[in-house]
Amino acid sequence: MQYFLKNKANLLFIFLGGFFITNAMIAEFIGIKIFSLEKTFGFQPFNWNFFGIEDLGFNLTAGAVLWPVVFVMTDIINEYFGKKGVRFLSWMTVGLIIYAFIMVYSAIHLVPNEWWDTVSGTLSEDPSKHVSHMNQAFNKIFGQGLWIISGSVTAFLIGQMIDVVVFQRIKKSTGEKWLWLRATGSTLISQFIDSFVVLFIAFYWGADWNLERVLAIGVVNYIYKFGMAILLTPVIYVVHWLIDNFLGKKLSAELRKEALSH
Repeated sequence: MQYFLKNKANLLFIFLGGFFITNAMIAEFIGIKIFSLEKTFGFQPFNWNFFGIEDLGFNLTAGAVLWPVVFVMTDIINEYFGKKGVRFLSWMTVGLIIYAFIMVYSAIHLVPNEWWDTVSGTLSEDPSKHVSHMNQAFNKIFGQGLWIISGSVTAFLIGQMIDVVVFQRIKKSTGEKWLWLRATGSTLISQFIDSFVVLFIAFYWGADWNLERVLAIGVVNYIYKFGMAILLTPVIYVVHWLIDNFLGKKLSAELRKEALSH
């Protein structure tokens, strides 16, 4: 065990994998909240019209804040540990997310303590913070629909697999040059697929949304993800610099070379 932890490549994989899985799981759980991006930054909401759907703006799930980070981590892991590393972590993440939701659904069906349910939420002196039924609030927040969970997990897996393939193909064509192209390019393509798959499964099939609304909201979501992918490009260079300094030039080059062959 001591030898395993002294190996810098092992430590790097554990750290990147842990950060990757944590961000993905948090994104799933906070995704129930819808927020206004424009109002968060003090702007008036946009009033776009796509496919006949009006008054569209950046009304996003809170999980959208973290998903771009997950896809950036995918590219970092792909760079040093290849397709096998990303696929291993992706399937592990899906398994852990499903396990977590099973545990949450089990907790929802536990009989609540009466004091906690009816009294504890009203102890604050500020009436605006009162919750008259804590158990109902707990169930409402954590009891996301099965279609949403299915759509999110399926979109995540498909997006990951596409990201890996595009990243590797660009790198094989360009070599070590143009890190921004393989990282940002693969993210833009995979996020395009991800943006629509989750909506089709969760809302077109699962909630009877019409096709126009699914496409319109998918476009808005992708515009946000496109912008975030561009903004996060410098972060990729910073993370690469930190990793290369941690590993040393020799080990870093060896890992990147091996990653490209797997």
